[in-house]
Amino acid sequence: MTRRSTRTRRRRAALQVCASAAIAGACAVVSVQPAAADFRVCNNTGSRVGVAIGYKDKDGWATEGWWNLPSRSGCEVVLRGTLASRYYYIYAVDYDRGGEWSGTAYMCTRDKEFLIRGIGDCLAHGYDRTGFFEVDTGEQSDWTVQLTETGESKPNAPATQGPGPRQGPAQPLTAPPTAPTAR
Repeated sequence: MTRRSTRTRRRRAALQVCASAAIAGACAVVSVQPAAADFRVCNNTGSRVGVAIGYKDKDGWATEGWWNLPSRSGCEVVLRGTLASRYYYIYAVDYDRGGEWSGTAYMCTRDKEFLIRGIGDCLAHGYDRTGFFEVDTGEQSDWTVQLTETGESKPNAPATQGPGPRQGPAQPLTAPPTAPTAR
């Protein structure tokens, strides 16, 4: 065997080792990234929609808003990361046609962007008292709520009716509304 062929074989072997190491390293980086687990709200209506969310975290009850979703805009992440609770609460308003997606779980909101801690004495603290509908995520790590036009529903997903005379132009594809309880 010549000196040149030995060098060539060593070089090829070294390149194969480097390539294998690079591929293994890339796979390790990809597998370390966490899966997306979020709470999303989708606007499948022909109107612009404003969304607020209520939830309980380690610091107690909170409400946040507003996410302004253009018509037929797809989905917006309203809470990032793995869900920390089973129950979440949504209130949405149709900016173009009027109406709302609401329920009997009363929480605090305001007209401008907000993050409010606590759900009691809304009026005394200068906030509005607003009825949210309950979403039971069944302790899933991520969840999506679909806001649709009245009478629309996705296959195999029942649209639920919410209470109140001002029920909005559409029904959420989620659990029926109830009052929040200490969970």
